[in-house]
Amino acid sequence: MKHNRFYSDFDTQTLGEPRKKDYRSAFQVDRDRLIHSHAFRKLQSKTQVFLSGEYDFYRTRLTHSMEVAQIGRSICHYLASAECPSRALLAPDFYIDDDLVEAICLAHDLGHPPFGHSGERTLQEIMRDHGGFEGNAQTLRLLGETIFESETAVRGMQPTRALTDGVLKYKKLYREFTGSEAKPTNHFLYDYQEKQRSFVFANRKIPGELHDGLALNAFKSVECQIMDWADDAAYSLNDIVDGVKAGFLTIERIEAWAEKTESHWNAQTGPLKLSAKARGDCLRKLIDGIRADKLERMFAAKIGTFVRATRLKERSNFMSTLTNRYRFELTIAPAAVAEAEFYKKMANDIIFESPQLQQIEYKARRVLHTLWEAAWENYVEPPQARRAIKVIPIRAAHQINEAKTREGKARCICDWLAGLTDGMIVRTYRRLVDPEFGSIRDLS
Repeated sequence: MKHNRFYSDFDTQTLGEPRKKDYRSAFQVDRDRLIHSHAFRKLQSKTQVFLSGEYDFYRTRLTHSMEVAQIGRSICHYLASAECPSRALLAPDFYIDDDLVEAICLAHDLGHPPFGHSGERTLQEIMRDHGGFEGNAQTLRLLGETIFESETAVRGMQPTRALTDGVLKYKKLYREFTGSEAKPTNHFLYDYQEKQRSFVFANRKIPGELHDGLALNAFKSVECQIMDWADDAAYSLNDIVDGVKAGFLTIERIEAWAEKTESHWNAQTGPLKLSAKARGDCLRKLIDGIRADKLERMFAAKIGTFVRATRLKERSNFMSTLTNRYRFELTIAPAAVAEAEFYKKMANDIIFESPQLQQIEYKARRVLHTLWEAAWENYVEPPQARRAIKVIPIRAAHQINEAKTREGKARCICDWLAGLTDGMIVRTYRRLVDPEFGSIRDLS
């Protein structure tokens, strides 16, 4: 296997116990362990936009993750190709590893709960006084601690430092948000994950300027930046395709939305402003694609445009002398970023704010709050007047009972809820509240 000078032993060192020697590269092991994990398979039944199982053709968290991984690999190949203007920064034996980027992309949504963003917002609300809930922090928890588990112990998959760092879209701890930023709803690490952050940074002191505002959250390895743009490219375009196919995005709704939001776009300033001409071109091509039933093909080609909008450049920071992952950064053409933001706003305003999707939000709140209360009152604060009732699976119950603090028990309940698929959580809810539903074989 050809040696890649871009990475060193520092990048392949593992979180937790060292791995045994293998014929595969360290990053191939990262990817393979992810693909064969229970947590990854569950993504096939977790909501991306529409509830899992409601239609046959739209994305789930699993298919979305696969698409992000494909885009991430394509970006790696493009950056190393003769076509890329920044190609001179790389070499045949000095390049960004596509197996590593693929692993990061496949892992990026592992920690997201059932019911999509509705479920995430509800768990954030529930966990507000117990250390918070954040999908990316939950991904790190899975990789480092719970992705391979048994009834008697939990352990992570010993991810490499590069993979661990690659999923860290946000590096600011929950407690580090102070003043008006106190107790954020998202974009943080759990406080106890400071040790994983220290591992990523080799215990180097984080410069003071990175603690100002959200600067630390913007400080990402180049592979994390690739994953982040691949994710934006995938969902900004594919949410539109799924929305059209599901009947949420019609030509009439798109035209009405464009007219309604014109003042919003006119108020935008700076490099991400999408000009009126560019907006008009996007709308015209989108409507033409819908009428000709060629939208999926058209947006597939747009993925290629977003891939070719990327470049590498060198940077200097407190980690850049230690690893090339921080010596280089990804830059993206402002026009491509602005176009992606345009499609994301359209999807949010027309699809996610629709009554149909808001009903899912209500359902998520009702189901998650009910299951949380059932677990809390039977495993953390059982009533004195009756015995506790065993309402959750044995493995999850064991972990709750083993936790020494109330916050630790809350985190274990949160792990159980976040790990359920859409179907599993609905069945569990119905078993607890629907007198005519239930099977003794269905507790999982």
